[in-house]
Amino acid sequence: MSLRINDVAPNFDAETTHGDLNFHEWLGDGWGVLFSHPKDFTPVCTTELGYMAGLEGEFSKRNCKIIGLSVDPVGNHDEWAKDIEETQGHAVNFPMIGDHTLAVAKLYNMLPAEEPGSSEGRTAATNATVRSVFIVGPDKTIKLMLTYPMTTGRNFDEILRVLDSMQLTAKHQVATPVNWQNGDDVIIVPSVSDEEAREKYPDGFETIKPYLRTVKQPG
Repeated sequence: MSLRINDVAPNFDAETTHGDLNFHEWLGDGWGVLFSHPKDFTPVCTTELGYMAGLEGEFSKRNCKIIGLSVDPVGNHDEWAKDIEETQGHAVNFPMIGDHTLAVAKLYNMLPAEEPGSSEGRTAATNATVRSVFIVGPDKTIKLMLTYPMTTGRNFDEILRVLDSMQLTAKHQVATPVNWQNGDDVIIVPSVSDEEAREKYPDGFETIKPYLRTVKQPG
């Protein structure tokens, strides 16, 4: 069964570089980012893991944990982490899942359920779809899914921007427009009437069209 936004993120138990964990228990009552890699010691993923390691503090400020996954054993991750810190300048302090049996990759539809074997003998090319990003909300549902091609590094500044948007819009009855950045004007959602909007925003809002109303970012 394919996963969709607002589906409950599949739970799992896994071995990680921080020991064994249960995904839902590890998330607790906060947000989480799960991002996957097709193989250890791959060049694009090395840069991505290093960049995310540098951004971990920003995600932490937003009550959001980071966890990585690679279709290789945990022992390989520990060695790879040394290369990442050496070449990218940031130590990987968040857990990395060892998915030697491919169980989590299959659970999250990154590999077909009928895919045979384990990580042994597989290459990055045979794991090409294991380059996904999932954001999971405090209610354990999937809020975002993205899958990238092998040769294109992921933009984790964009993942942080989306997290800011989702946390803002979850708290207030607003949506964020194209290319929104934190602090920009936002859109009042259609379910809020003009009368309600006037009460909610006494300093006023702009009506561009009856269905398109903007206001300064709340909060």
